[in-house]
Formats: sequence, C-alpha cells, structure tokens
Amino acid sequence: MSGNGETLIGKAVTMAELVAYQEGAVVSRTLIDKKVGTLTLFSFAAGQGLSEHTAPYDAFVQVIDGAAEVIIDGAAQRLTAGQFIIMPANRPHAVRAVQRFKMLLVMIRE
Repeated sequence: MSGNGETLIGKAVTMAELVAYQEGAVVSRTLIDKKVGTLTLFSFAAGQGLSEHTAPYDAFVQVIDGAAEVIIDGAAQRLTAGQFIIMPANRPHAVRAVQRFKMLLVMIRE
C-alpha cells in the first residue's frame, strides 16, 4: 500500500469521499501500489485533464462522479458516473473533465 492506504484495509469506504476536488487542479490518491499493479483515485476540476500519452499496459477507468471525455486513438467518448472504459496498451489516450469528475484508475502490469 502507498500513503495512508493501509488505513483502508478491512473497512467499508465510499470511493468518492477518498479524494477531494480542488479548483483548477487534478488531485490523485494512490490506494494500492504493488509490483503487479496500481489503484489510483483522481479528481479533476472542470476543464482539467491528462494530456495524450501511451502506457505499456491496459488501463481500466471507472467514473465515480461527474462526467469525463476519454479519447483513445483520436476517438472521443463521454463517460458519466458508473461507466467504465478500458484503454488499450500502447495506444494514445487522454482524459478531459467535461465537468468536474472523479475516477478510479486500475493498472495491471504483466
């Protein structure tokens, strides 16, 4: 575990409450950081995002609050709370806050 993630073990929690919104910023909180993968919560202020990049592993993104635009290989899709998308390895992708939103990013390494 990373940070104070150990305090979460064995407790029922509400994901959306684990990371706060911050005006004009992207905030992240790592819940698990292991050799095999990571779980990271993010909050994005409206208009904020992650610029286009690639990753060597598939990435699972679940929106837990608000709405986001996820762009994969130039194709944009809008996601709202409760929806998820899998971003394939080695393909360019980006994330943008249509409105403020929170997401869980799960990265499993091979």
